[in-house]
Amino acid sequence: MNLFMLLESTGTDAGANPSGNMLVMFLPLILVFALMYFFMIRPQKKQERMDAQMRDSLQVGDEVTTIGGIIGRVVSIKDETFTLETSRDRTKIRFLRTAIKSVDVKVADRYAEAEAAKAEEASATEEAPVEEKSASKKKSKKNDVE
Repeated sequence: MNLFMLLESTGTDAGANPSGNMLVMFLPLILVFALMYFFMIRPQKKQERMDAQMRDSLQVGDEVTTIGGIIGRVVSIKDETFTLETSRDRTKIRFLRTAIKSVDVKVADRYAEAEAAKAEEASATEEAPVEEKSASKKKSKKNDVE
């Protein structure tokens, strides 16, 4: 209330400057719209862009969850639809791309994990003979001592 009185008192005479009073009347309305833009509209548009990007980067083999709660693996993708395989019985259902809620496991991530596991396994098999040699040396030293 004091802010409005202060703004109103900065004008000269009420009859001399009617445009100043109009500004005082519309200032709260302008502030409300600015706050709505920064706290509601702008974040929602950002979320919509992220969702569109997620839908555009969809690949065959990705595991997704639909807005209806159905979880499955993408089998094929067409223009605005995709086919989802939902169970071990290989039940296939066709959905619109806009029905995707989230991509749970990307096929690219799955391949990266498989490559990392292969690399780890390869390094473990290379280290195993070295450990066996050192273990056999320890055994031979124990036999020599006895």
